Amino acid sequence: MNSRVLRIELRRSVAPWAGVVVLGGSLAVFCLIDGIWWKGTAGWSAQWTTMAMWTRYLLAFWWPLTVGLGAVYGLRESRSRTTELLATTPLPAWRRAALPAGAAALSLAAGFGLLVLVGGVQVALGPTTYTSLGWLPISLVAALALVAGAVFGMGVARTLPSVLTPPALVVFFLMLTSLLLRENSDGALPSSVAPNRLAQLSPVTTEPREMLLTLSGSVHVGQTLWLLGLLATGFALLAATTPRARLLAVVPVLAGALLALLVLPAAARDTYVVDRAAAAPVCDGPVCVTRANGARLPELATRGKDALRVLHDVLGGDAPASVREDTVLRALGGERSLSGDVVLVDFDERLFVDATGERLTRALIGQGLVPNCYGNSDREGGGQGTVASQSIAVSWALHDSRLQPLQDKGSDTYSLQTWAAAEVGWQRLTALPPAEQRARIAAVHDAALACSVGDGLLAPAGEGPR
Repeated sequence: MNSRVLRIELRRSVAPWAGVVVLGGSLAVFCLIDGIWWKGTAGWSAQWTTMAMWTRYLLAFWWPLTVGLGAVYGLRESRSRTTELLATTPLPAWRRAALPAGAAALSLAAGFGLLVLVGGVQVALGPTTYTSLGWLPISLVAALALVAGAVFGMGVARTLPSVLTPPALVVFFLMLTSLLLRENSDGALPSSVAPNRLAQLSPVTTEPREMLLTLSGSVHVGQTLWLLGLLATGFALLAATTPRARLLAVVPVLAGALLALLVLPAAARDTYVVDRAAAAPVCDGPVCVTRANGARLPELATRGKDALRVLHDVLGGDAPASVREDTVLRALGGERSLSGDVVLVDFDERLFVDATGERLTRALIGQGLVPNCYGNSDREGGGQGTVASQSIAVSWALHDSRLQPLQDKGSDTYSLQTWAAAEVGWQRLTALPPAEQRARIAAVHDAALACSVGDGLLAPAGEGPR
């Protein structure tokens, strides 16, 4: 394919618009909307793997659209009524098909590649020090999906030259993607309501919610086989000139789907797997974090050791002896498994997201005295009552003259009621004799470990100080 001819094709056809839509639309979503993709350790600019997963997630919109744009491109000859004229030229049909297919592939690969480049620059400039090439197959399969979808749309439109073909393909692929993407969020791992092997035929991933999760190698291989079959069928339909050739063009996509179903995992636990390199512990004495969050270790180690000393003074032999990042997978809103020996830290929780210095020390003490069984993050919400109880316990342990909240109180009715009860609970606690105060804190600590803390140190609703 002559490069000069390809440049002319890119200048005078709709092919470049496909790449512009993918790049511009994705950047508009990521940069102009303050969504969940900017928050926590699973944000699109937080880690390399989550960046790649978020760009794959947006294929829920771009994959059906690129199929439709490819179909519009494929109708060019029929709209201009030059199909029979071009068929009489000595140029082989496959070479005529290679020009528009190559232009579309180049445009989409460039658009998606620039999107990944923008995300990669933000990750590189961010706080993470963990780098890995495990994200690369995720992005390569996404680029292949866009190219295969566009070429398939071109081939179908060439076979069925109707103005209804592009919108019909968009609607079909949009419905198919939505059906396969429907998530069953009951478990710790993302899973579809459709059978897992069928669900993985869609290149779209679910919304990333855990930075340690990545796609397994069998998913990469299976999806690549299926998408290569889809690409081959699209190109064969684009180059076909006889009914027999069009019929044989269906063989690659069927063979690719069959091979993919043999390779793709049958269970969600074999689809989304923990990145062992990212999850490897990095420790400084009794304080450990994952390698992916290794940049947080120096600050956490200093503050964690201070917090452990305070916890030992308060709880004695029942105090935790170490601080560790929580890496156990659980469902959204699921119960956390607690141990009295360890202070668990989840950097997605509101108390730890931006905590540094004295604020981090207080958060660690609160988590050690009144550990929370349920998450308190932007994805899970809740936890206001537990944070209020933790604030009382920390203020007592640090001998504060008044209650010091661990986070902003909020202005909604529930928050106002919660912190009003916390103020009353603080007054009731400090009015007790010292021995009873210590016994009360120990009892709340034990109840929290058993996930039966209830209102903890908060006063019952409507009850004033004694």
